[in-house]
Amino acid sequence: MLENSELLLRALEPEDIDLLYQWENDARLWHLSNTIKPFSRYDLEQYVLNSNLNVFESKQLRLMIDLKEKGKRITAGCIDLFDFDFVNLRAGVGLYISETFRGKGIASKAIDLLVEYAHKKLHLHQLYCSITIDNEASKKVFRKSGFTESGKRKQWIRKENEWLDEIFYQLILG
Repeated sequence: MLENSELLLRALEPEDIDLLYQWENDARLWHLSNTIKPFSRYDLEQYVLNSNLNVFESKQLRLMIDLKEKGKRITAGCIDLFDFDFVNLRAGVGLYISETFRGKGIASKAIDLLVEYAHKKLHLHQLYCSITIDNEASKKVFRKSGFTESGKRKQWIRKENEWLDEIFYQLILG
């Protein structure tokens, strides 16, 4: 497990299926993940059951973000490494914080834990993310964690009847 005094990043458990079902089927977010149809509970169960593959095999890693509060763990979101490239030692970062927990510094703390893990344990050279131009909160949190803007894709994401630019951010780890 990856943790600090406030957060725990942990592997998926069967108990997470209900949360994942809720989050993955929120149609308001589908434009961010190129999702075009709902996920079945069965598909998510299979995803959780196969999440034991290591990042070198599956080229992705999802960790749940738990808050440590008074001896209890409360799941606030999830953070992903995806498109893991073991030749060029890089991976993308995806992040979701449940609406209840937004604006409390959880996202930047989770990113910082993931960055440390990616650098010290996976020996990655860089991390990257893509953020739509209208997502000020995500741009702010990734910049706070040291990511810098390195490019823009014009009209890259379709959100309902409009086209959004997508900003590409990178963090060179060394």
